[in-house]
Amino acid sequence: MFDVTLSLFYAFAAILVFAALRVITARNPVHAVLYLVLSFFSASAIWLLLRAEFLAITLVLVYVGAVMVLFLFVVMMVDFDLEKLRQGFWANLRVAAPVGGLIVFEMSAVLIRSFNVPEATVAPLPPNFDNTKALGRLIYTDYVYAFQVAAVILLVAIVAAIALTLRRRKDSKSQRPSDQVKVRASDRVRLVSMAPVVKPAPAQPQAETAATDPAAAQGKGG
Repeated sequence: MFDVTLSLFYAFAAILVFAALRVITARNPVHAVLYLVLSFFSASAIWLLLRAEFLAITLVLVYVGAVMVLFLFVVMMVDFDLEKLRQGFWANLRVAAPVGGLIVFEMSAVLIRSFNVPEATVAPLPPNFDNTKALGRLIYTDYVYAFQVAAVILLVAIVAAIALTLRRRKDSKSQRPSDQVKVRASDRVRLVSMAPVVKPAPAQPQAETAATDPAAAQGKGG
């Protein structure tokens, strides 16, 4: 029997895996960001199939609508040296391959276990069930410590990003507002008194000289 939900899940999952692979294999950083946007949309579609509408909308609004747009602007404004970024890419394969294999094994174990759960053991949802309210109740009651740990990790990541951005480099230029406020006009502008410049009289043409000097005209005629 043809199952539409299962077919859509496999379709969106295939698109998600393809987009995730292109994120790490695309040579152009802008293309990698666009593939990441596609992976987020595919993941939100899978969330919708799982009836987690709040997570799906949050993924689209927060990550695609704000974070990824910011990443795209940063990638387009920063002048990346693509040749330098490609150097040593395959040298990390010996570490990346075991980590990637472990992630695939964990995800496969979770998915296979989830698919093998009998349908009778899944409790049906009540008619007035609110996904957002249930998610908020779980986050701030059963998983409040995990939520706080995630917030601290994100705070550390923000501080690290700011520290890396504001590190002193030879080619970086920065302004100091405290020094700019203390600047006075006398420090920037200096008035110098100069003597007036006298322009020499312009030289008169030869014809005008002959007309105004009769002696010079008679000497030429003689």
